[in-house]
Amino acid sequence: MVAENKTIFTETYIFISPSHTTLDYFCCAMNKFLIIGLGNIGEEYRHTRHNIGFDVVTAFVLRHNAFFKLDRLAEVAEVKWKGRTFICIKPTTYMNLSGKAFKYWMDKEKIELANTLTIVDDLALPLNKIRLRGSGSDAGHNGLKDIQLTLGTDQYPKLRFGIGNQYPKGRQVDFVLGRWLPEEQAIVQQKIDKSVEIIESFATIGLEKTMNTANNMNFL
Repeated sequence: MVAENKTIFTETYIFISPSHTTLDYFCCAMNKFLIIGLGNIGEEYRHTRHNIGFDVVTAFVLRHNAFFKLDRLAEVAEVKWKGRTFICIKPTTYMNLSGKAFKYWMDKEKIELANTLTIVDDLALPLNKIRLRGSGSDAGHNGLKDIQLTLGTDQYPKLRFGIGNQYPKGRQVDFVLGRWLPEEQAIVQQKIDKSVEIIESFATIGLEKTMNTANNMNFL
């Protein structure tokens, strides 16, 4: 009697886990944000309507006990909060070249475009409104125009801070480069404080949920 030769095949599964380096990079990228406040450098522009982006990002940095230092193309501050890192910049390129600073710091810090938030003044919105969007045109704003030109897209989050348009015909430049009226100060400060909270919310619960709250706010 001849014994049968049987070959038994077994399947072996090899599981390859991502390296710690890859996981660390992914986690860091997801929890890292670039906050850009638009404005112009120089004392003559300090606290003007056109510089409200600077004022909001400054308030955010101060809220978290951080500070700015002069670096390439911008004043830069790093905030760490709830496991997240915020690279906050105020471009020193002047408004019309904001895109250069935006792209440099986004690339340098390896931050996804969806994890950026640009704070900007908006003539089309009344003073009692702010508007958060994940995309949108430059609406004639030179800072946004340069960012869009530099990035090649308008698909990036923006927090638009309404400044109103109560100015005589032909006086738009004087209006946007002017300082807030005494009777506007209280509502402007309320909006700055809420904008700081919106930045925090954007980084924790995300754009969509934050939009639902921010875009329904009315300030009196």
